[in-house]
Amino acid sequence: MPDLMDTYIENRWLVQPNHANNLQTTHGGNVLKWMDELGALSAMRFSGENCVTARMDQVNFKRPIPVGDVALIRAYVFEAGRTSVQVRLEAFREDPRTGDRVPTTESYSVYVAVDDDGEPTSVPELTVDSERGCELHEQAVAENAER
Repeated sequence: MPDLMDTYIENRWLVQPNHANNLQTTHGGNVLKWMDELGALSAMRFSGENCVTARMDQVNFKRPIPVGDVALIRAYVFEAGRTSVQVRLEAFREDPRTGDRVPTTESYSVYVAVDDDGEPTSVPELTVDSERGCELHEQAVAENAER
């Protein structure tokens, strides 16, 4: 059974002018794309199957990410159903010189594992064996329940 920390993924993109809107901050569509891609990778790492996006819950854009800063996205599976998994998604604005982070965007997404024919297929049970995994799991479950 996969552990929550096995599904934890972070990725970074240096925000370039081609990622920006007319305010020279990252276009929201780029942030959503990066979050969705990383969420799917986390779900696939968990399930061992291809996964497709079933739902992206309310996306909260709190702050912009300006050109020249880094968009840091993190994702991890925090719940598993029969064929679906719930993934916690967070984006941060990161200073490339100092590594200082500020939260910018958050969401919860559901991905469905599919077989080679595109049909839903079962996923394993999620385990949480580390202190950090427990912290992430408890935070995601509590915040998701408040939504």
